Amino acid sequence: MARYAAFLRAVNLGSNRKASSEELAAAFQAAGLEDVATFQTSGNVVFEAPGRTAEAKLVEAIERGLAEELGFEVPVFLRGADRAREIAAKRPFPARAVDASKGKVQVALLASAPPAAAKKRVMSLASERDRLTIDGAELYWLPSGGTQESTLDLRAIASAVGPSTVRTQGTIERLAAKYF
Repeated sequence: MARYAAFLRAVNLGSNRKASSEELAAAFQAAGLEDVATFQTSGNVVFEAPGRTAEAKLVEAIERGLAEELGFEVPVFLRGADRAREIAAKRPFPARAVDASKGKVQVALLASAPPAAAKKRVMSLASERDRLTIDGAELYWLPSGGTQESTLDLRAIASAVGPSTVRTQGTIERLAAKYF
């Protein structure tokens, strides 16, 4: 059995996209997944998958199950246990920059690693106030004034790298510590 974390996009953010922990777990179990646990209420689900199932097939089955259970589409960003631990342990910015920031390190989980041209476009948006770095299929962002004060062009980033879902690195650290 392989262990994974599924990060769901736009769940429990608005009145029309609500999902209880029980509904999320039921959708994953209906997709044939085991040892399902939800973490916080922002759409983080940990589970085990039998054998060596391809990640793309898992994402497809989970998205289909969520749509059937919830009545709306939910994009899923999957990370294996090893990668989740790596994301949790990574220190993408100098400690002095993190300490000086009012914001928290944000991790945008992407569907796949962006090509070089997309990385270049994203990195051209970085500044001292909004530090960015990309590692594989994760975009790390340190907003010095917090996300609400940031002037970072998030639409331009989405245009360059495609859909994503964002968690604080602290959330991923806590998830990895508890389940992996």
